Amino acid sequence: MKSLDDNSTTVAELKARILAFVHERDWEQFHAPKNLSMALAAEAGELMEHFLWADADASREAVRKDAARRKKIEEELADVIIYALEFANATDIDVAAAIESKMEANGKKYPVEKARGRSEKYTEL
Repeated sequence: MKSLDDNSTTVAELKARILAFVHERDWEQFHAPKNLSMALAAEAGELMEHFLWADADASREAVRKDAARRKKIEEELADVIIYALEFANATDIDVAAAIESKMEANGKKYPVEKARGRSEKYTEL
């Protein structure tokens, strides 16, 4: 199996690899949108656990300076992404198209001239 990296791997390749993994184990029967969304939330919670009670600088340092902790964080992030892509597989969502559409909507809600350097919700800009 070829090694993957962000510069040469497409979303379609990731989705196909995840789908093959699921098919080999006959897990489609368990992958209803409800279950996948719950698994995704659970994995996001496990990722968040690594940063609980840390301030912004400490959270950055946790990823940059502690190799063992970074590896665990990478694994949790991978779980989140895997479940998100499997959710897309199970629901026939085109991830790139969904992201493009959402970024366009976000651009309208958060115009640069109003949102640059600000963290308020679009309704408060």
